[in-house]
Amino acid sequence: MAYQATKVEMSYEAAQLLPKKDSAYVDYQKFREIFGEEGNLIVVGVEDPDFFKLDHFENWHKLVTELDQIDGVENLLSVSNAYNLNKNQEKRSFEIGEIFPEEIASQQQLDSLASVFHSLPFYRGLLYNQESDFYLLAISVNKDKMKSKQREKLVMSIKKNCESFSEETGLDLHYSGLPYIRVINSIKIKKEIYLFSALALLLCIITLFLFFRSFKAVLFPILIVITGVIWALGTMALFGFKITLLTGMIPSLLIVIGIPNSIYMLNKYHHEFRNHGNNIKALQRVIIKIGNATFLTNLTTASGFATFVITNSEILRQFGVIAALNILTLFVLSLLLIPILFSFAKPPGQRHIKHLESKLFKFIVIRLETISQKHRKLVYISTIGVLLLGFYGISLIKSSGYMVDDIPESDIIYKDLKYFEKQIDGLMPLEIIIDTQRPNGVMNLSNFQRIERLEERLENYDELSSSMSLLNILKFSKQAFYNGNERYYSLPNNQEKNFILAYATKGEEDEAAGVSALHSFLDSTKQVTRISIRMHDVGTKRMEELYTDFKQEVDSVFPPQKFDVTVTGSSITFFKGTQYLVKNLFSSLTLAILLIATFMAVMFYSWRMVLMSLIPNIIPLIFTAAIMGFVDIPIKASTILVFSIAFGISVDNTIHFLAKYRQELTATGWNIQESVKLALRETGVSMIYTFVVLFFGFGVYSVSQFGGTAALGVLVSLTLFVAIMSNLILLPSLLAGLEKYTTTKSFHEPLLQIYDEEEDIELDELEIEGTNQDEK
Repeated sequence: MAYQATKVEMSYEAAQLLPKKDSAYVDYQKFREIFGEEGNLIVVGVEDPDFFKLDHFENWHKLVTELDQIDGVENLLSVSNAYNLNKNQEKRSFEIGEIFPEEIASQQQLDSLASVFHSLPFYRGLLYNQESDFYLLAISVNKDKMKSKQREKLVMSIKKNCESFSEETGLDLHYSGLPYIRVINSIKIKKEIYLFSALALLLCIITLFLFFRSFKAVLFPILIVITGVIWALGTMALFGFKITLLTGMIPSLLIVIGIPNSIYMLNKYHHEFRNHGNNIKALQRVIIKIGNATFLTNLTTASGFATFVITNSEILRQFGVIAALNILTLFVLSLLLIPILFSFAKPPGQRHIKHLESKLFKFIVIRLETISQKHRKLVYISTIGVLLLGFYGISLIKSSGYMVDDIPESDIIYKDLKYFEKQIDGLMPLEIIIDTQRPNGVMNLSNFQRIERLEERLENYDELSSSMSLLNILKFSKQAFYNGNERYYSLPNNQEKNFILAYATKGEEDEAAGVSALHSFLDSTKQVTRISIRMHDVGTKRMEELYTDFKQEVDSVFPPQKFDVTVTGSSITFFKGTQYLVKNLFSSLTLAILLIATFMAVMFYSWRMVLMSLIPNIIPLIFTAAIMGFVDIPIKASTILVFSIAFGISVDNTIHFLAKYRQELTATGWNIQESVKLALRETGVSMIYTFVVLFFGFGVYSVSQFGGTAALGVLVSLTLFVAIMSNLILLPSLLAGLEKYTTTKSFHEPLLQIYDEEEDIELDELEIEGTNQDEK
């Protein structure tokens, strides 16, 4: 597995949120087939009032030239290499020529060329914002390199050249674009994998030592979880999965989730050894007495992750599969290795089991006993109060998600994105594909007019940039046809259209004229065209409103019976993908609850006890959802994960408590009140130990640079805090207070038997193989 783990790779592709059969995904793939990739643009911006001073302009042109030499940079568009269309009457075609030559002799020449550039409306809002002296450099990068590990080198090379420019000129550059954001995020993910794994390990080492005061009790559990992490990485490589934002959390998750197995086993081991002083009997009892319960707790935790498989989202499916499989693997490792390793070690000394007599934990457990025995009414009233408050808080929850949702507002990536939104009205791609349903249909003047009418309506939306379409090329061509006169930058009439298209078509066929701009807005049959827009990252809620408005605008201009119009682009697929995930993650939570209830029914064979076990674990979910409503944390893909994960983990305490409670029922002759006390005294300490590990273990995610990961850590920790209080106070109160209704004969005679403590083992019969009676 360690060898396989060396083969695991980072994912360099955008997370696929939608299933491949979804209509929004199909539409996006159709767009890419016709027009190519739209998310491979890195943008660099500068604010410089002296941009057209000779030395400033030359420095900028030098930067553009240097960037053009980088392997993986396919095309650049900036002021310094902007082109103009010139009419060639002899050839009856347009010729593409750069506005600014390589060598500019004087400031006077530059001023003259700048006036030509400023007379071209085509570039306004695209390459510059005259009001703020903002200028843009758009860099098209190779899509294959952006899907490989070479992309980090490519992006960092671009950034290195830009930083050299900043040092020489003193001008601050701003960076953005989906490829840039994804690469910088993947670098952060790699760093956080190591950080969280190290923090989780350190936390577990400290906690285990403080609780057990034993080197062995620290070393053996740590070896087990490290083995589990290696197996998880190896499993990822064997399955062909790559490290993403979610799967990158698995190593630290397994460390945090795997340690409680060892804590429960070590506590039971020390309890047994204190009772009879036989090391082998104590280890055997660990397996026999809590093996079933530990298996079920791991099964429920794994189920919380496994339910993500039903979402059909590739990134969540991989996360769920790897996490669920390796949580069960950790259980097997713990159940085998804890008894094996401790059978070779010396029996625990007095100081190793001293923690069982801890005055602090005894005081806490006694206080909990008192509350569940004497203050049950207060517990019930408080629970009802929390529920009522919870339902009100849930009503305040909002549902939203942003493409850069996980990036905090203080991060330079977020600030730069907002900077570009302010300067050029956004960067997130939005595409409208218009299929005229007949060859050459796009070239009809009436369809040009329809496109223009739609573009005029879309200009009323503040969140959208000026659109780019075939019309911009036609208007640019008309201006060139009239010798660059700016007032002719408009849609050609029917007569002009034929002349201009004749010129443009010949220019397209002439390879010397350069790359045809027409091709990027037309398919080969001239039946399909596109309107390309950049927009703000407005969030899924506003995006839903805008999407509905866009469809209405489109249908009013292009009747559906005559045209097939599709609204797509990364903005739409992300918005649809987030909606899809939220809906399906609620389904996965429901499935998790049903699965866990089924496992509980198999173990306890009592529907009343199943209901009793679910109540203390559903209340924390309601409480956390209410907190999200009160503090304005929206429901989105990253925060909805909290509920399935936390529920799967928190129910573990309930299982251990009820398993011990049932054992005590037999031992006490069906004395329910006494059984609740005894169960609380033994499992209460282990529950507190594991809570501390899990609370701080998930808490380490709060230092993440990604908002979603930080929110996940804080919310899971909060949920587990409420869950431990619920399991230590509410559950015993319900068992003791509603004894006639909950603890029935079916609970006494379960389908899945748990070892009866009264069935003892003869000490004389216990020996390690290969020893003789004298050695004993």
